[in-house]
Amino acid sequence: MRASLNPAQREPTALCARLIPLSRRSLALATLTAFSFVSTVLGATTPVYTYKVIHAYPHDPNAFTQGLIYLNGFLYESTGLYGRSSLRMVDLTTGHVIRQDPVPAQYFAEGLTNWKSNLIQLTWKAGEAFEYDLFSFQREKDFHYTGEGWGLTEDGRRLIMSDGSADLRMLDPETFRELSRIHVTDAGVPVTELNELEWVRGEIYANIWQTDRIARISPKTGQVLSWIDCTGLLPQSDRNGHEDVLNGIAYDSEHDRLFVTGKLWPKLFEIKVVQ
Repeated sequence: MRASLNPAQREPTALCARLIPLSRRSLALATLTAFSFVSTVLGATTPVYTYKVIHAYPHDPNAFTQGLIYLNGFLYESTGLYGRSSLRMVDLTTGHVIRQDPVPAQYFAEGLTNWKSNLIQLTWKAGEAFEYDLFSFQREKDFHYTGEGWGLTEDGRRLIMSDGSADLRMLDPETFRELSRIHVTDAGVPVTELNELEWVRGEIYANIWQTDRIARISPKTGQVLSWIDCTGLLPQSDRNGHEDVLNGIAYDSEHDRLFVTGKLWPKLFEIKVVQ
């Protein structure tokens, strides 16, 4: 979701199509087409993997998921929309929202990650990130950055942030100062619309906005190592509109479990990537 809403436009199920300009949707599709064409011409086709569903869990169908992590046996979720953004602690098995704190109505919440014993949440256009105590959800610190905030993860040393472009920013987790950037490409073609991020076994997983594809990215080179095609994971019959897209990646490093969901999805899936 990348559009401002007035109070009359806060119900996504009725007004999904008008929230996303057609040009943005067309750009995303054209970009993926370009990837396929260039890879074929160069004879360097990037592997495309699929998935196997291990388990399906309930998920709040009113959660406009923007960021998702798995930590200490629970899911933590950042949901968006002006006037409806929140920070949540969720029971994985039941989908029950254990705790939900609202984000002030002037902010559209975005990506989420953990750092030490805190949570850090981005906002879309406000140029502000919020740091919360993991246990109390008390807001302890604010950070400032330029441009838009989309996805957020961490590699144990740095924060990694997407802003909708083909660049990923490496940030100092204590100050939010930009340390460096990597430019993400597939067969030489820039990969834009990088959205929700997750650090998985030394790689960056990035959902491509408005698609059902996840890019596995090398943090050293920015090269897309392979794609995970999640087409069909949630049938169109279970979606209410253009906004019900894949947008939530969480990884349980202790048990090597990968979870994915989407905006307004009634389910969250544990999947295994298969060739």
